[in-house]
Amino acid sequence: MNEQTFVIIGAGLAGANAAAQLRKDGFEGRIVLVGEEPDRPYERPPLSKDYLRGTTERAKLDVHGPEFYTDGAIGLRLSTRATAIEPASREVVLEDGQRLRYDRLLLATGASPRRLEIPGADLAGVHYLRTVADADAIREAATTAGRATVIGGGWISTEVAASLRELGLAVAMIAPGPVPLERVLGTEVGTVYRDLHAEHGVELVMGQRVAALRGRTAVAAVETADGTRIDADLVVVGIGAVPRTELAAAAGLTVAGGVLVDERLESNVPGIFAAGDVAAAWHPLFGARIRVEHWDNARRQGRAAARNMLGHAEPYLRVPYFYSDQYDLAMEYSGYAPAWDRVVFRGDPASREFLAFWLQDGRVLAGMSANIHKMNSAISALVASRRRVAVDRLVDPAIPLDDLEALLLA
Repeated sequence: MNEQTFVIIGAGLAGANAAAQLRKDGFEGRIVLVGEEPDRPYERPPLSKDYLRGTTERAKLDVHGPEFYTDGAIGLRLSTRATAIEPASREVVLEDGQRLRYDRLLLATGASPRRLEIPGADLAGVHYLRTVADADAIREAATTAGRATVIGGGWISTEVAASLRELGLAVAMIAPGPVPLERVLGTEVGTVYRDLHAEHGVELVMGQRVAALRGRTAVAAVETADGTRIDADLVVVGIGAVPRTELAAAAGLTVAGGVLVDERLESNVPGIFAAGDVAAAWHPLFGARIRVEHWDNARRQGRAAARNMLGHAEPYLRVPYFYSDQYDLAMEYSGYAPAWDRVVFRGDPASREFLAFWLQDGRVLAGMSANIHKMNSAISALVASRRRVAVDRLVDPAIPLDDLEALLLA
């Protein structure tokens, strides 16, 4: 394989981990990592948390230092955009017209923030958060802002709202659901986050959609669908993300809410793989295609894709995992629960130290630990078992969560 070339489009966490895994597994051929941003691959979770607050230095975000790419003979093409993939000739076309011949190709192009399409969306003072440059711009704006409004009730929005409050800004949050994070956590656990933000002084405008942003050249207010006007000279929009599938679709790869890949992360075009936010991967455990926009998935799928590019043919079976830190509430979540029929707790949610479980037909689809550490392995095992549990034992703190047989029904 030392004469082969593996090209990775997307110099983020998934791409960097794929390159590292290729070298770890002994690949001696050429590796080219192509990224549009001017920065070396870095980790994005701190952008809405400690980096935004200014408590983490920029250098600590880097996945690897500069010597990693030099010592590993990994060609790092930054500030470079791929404009086309030509599977017939196995070439990637770059914006300057250069062509990169590949033997295997990994798409790790990530996702882009979903944009507001309302009057005033292009006013100065309106921000989105995806890159380190975005975080820098928001932090700089926060130094002079009088009042911030966060649009959206998902993870990015709630984390940014918490960070801006900790920076001392007056903050309002506007979301369409009755509580933040309702879509992924439901009302019961979403209420915990609603109360958390309210206690820290966030003005919660729930059950509302934004109709317009008002101002002459810069945003001065946010107007909701019912006519409510909220003053704001800093607006951060967090209404979801869109997978960057344009290259894949133009090249003939099957795309539907992401690049469709099998359990080995290979697309319908042999030799082309996808990982991270852009990949809608078949998950044998859940019998469904899953696209996960979280740090752990990008990191691990990048490694898994690299091994399969080398011919290992290993299915990706990781139970999805993510975490979030807001104020004094640290949570970890494992599982996949697009729908459920019941939420149960081990511990009191009001105490902010509890476990929550999402069930369907008596099976644990997902679990979350709030301010209780080292629960992820036990929760993942419960999810992976796909067996029905005895709910009275599941919620009983006297029964160890890692005693799987004690929790499962016979």
